[in-house]
Amino acid sequence: MKIAITAKGKELGSDIDPRFGRCGYFVIVDTDTMEFEAVINEGAMASGGAGPQAAQTVSKTGAKVLITGNVGPNAHHALEAAGIEIIAGSSGQVVDMVERYKKGELSSTTAPTVGSHAGMR
Repeated sequence: MKIAITAKGKELGSDIDPRFGRCGYFVIVDTDTMEFEAVINEGAMASGGAGPQAAQTVSKTGAKVLITGNVGPNAHHALEAAGIEIIAGSSGQVVDMVERYKKGELSSTTAPTVGSHAGMR
């Protein structure tokens, strides 16, 4: 299964970016093979609507799960509408979160974790 993880860099050893809509990259990992690719978050510099734009990017990758630090209300709604499971509150390195996900140690988030425009601060 493909999962998307917000990251500050392009590698499995990159740190998790705590922001969803304004993260630098999404590292897309196949949990069966551990093959991965980094996708630039083109919505990160948007003047508005970064969360929904980022959700669209994640949806296009085919990822079924998103792992991030925080997710705002507009992004949460867009991800939910796309059928993507949201796991927030994550920190550390991408590879660590993949391993924790595979072990069943992470829980889904059912509501936004920050208010609108939180990643711009």
